[in-house]
Amino acid sequence: MEWFESENFWTQYAPIMFDDARWQEAPSVAAYVKEIAKLKNGSTVLDAGCGLGRISVELAALGLDVTGVDIIQSELDAARESAEAEGVPLKLLKQDLRTFNSPQKFDCVINLYTSFGYCDSIEEDLQILRNICESVKKGGTFIMECTSREIAVRYWTSGEEFERAGYKVVTHFEVVGAWEGLSSRWTLYPLETDLSKNPDTKPCADHCFVQRLYPADFLREKLKEFGFSNAKVYGDFDFSPYDENARTMVLIAQKD
Repeated sequence: MEWFESENFWTQYAPIMFDDARWQEAPSVAAYVKEIAKLKNGSTVLDAGCGLGRISVELAALGLDVTGVDIIQSELDAARESAEAEGVPLKLLKQDLRTFNSPQKFDCVINLYTSFGYCDSIEEDLQILRNICESVKKGGTFIMECTSREIAVRYWTSGEEFERAGYKVVTHFEVVGAWEGLSSRWTLYPLETDLSKNPDTKPCADHCFVQRLYPADFLREKLKEFGFSNAKVYGDFDFSPYDENARTMVLIAQKD
């Protein structure tokens, strides 16, 4: 079992990774998705790797017919609770994106907040993109937002220390190979811990994972190879250039 398949990992680390800022940005991200894909009320959307339903619920609130797919049941349960609390319909499927094969084709498929690049092999990563391509109907759109190799270089830091969700969080990052991946270690300590005075404090949790870093042009060309008629790269959801000022990588692909 790979780390992202662990219920225990997400139970402990989801509140750390999805902080208040990430929840606050969800309505604007959903609005961007609807605008970018030119979706109308009732248009079908697949959130591939929906997690807690952060974006799925907001898309449903915009009048879209949303299906969320994730491999973690506790995340799907939380997404369902959020949808019920907001009074919006949301379909949820427990599926592995590496093997996901939907008979339904969607007007738009999204894969956001760097939910890509964690499989053991490049082949598995690319199979996810193939499956996504097959899930998009003719005339439909795929929107991907991810930390690319270039973005990882631009915002490189060796780590940081901050307080969140009742813990002192210490992160440490290392480059894998020739910028082929980024190793991330997240260590959680009791909130009051002073590591400068007590460096041997036992952590509450300690987890390390690697994200494979792909150049934007590689992913763009793979999307074309897998069946999208065109694919473009931007530096944010507002179509800003993917240049030295890019905040993130946003890939937008269409299928004719």
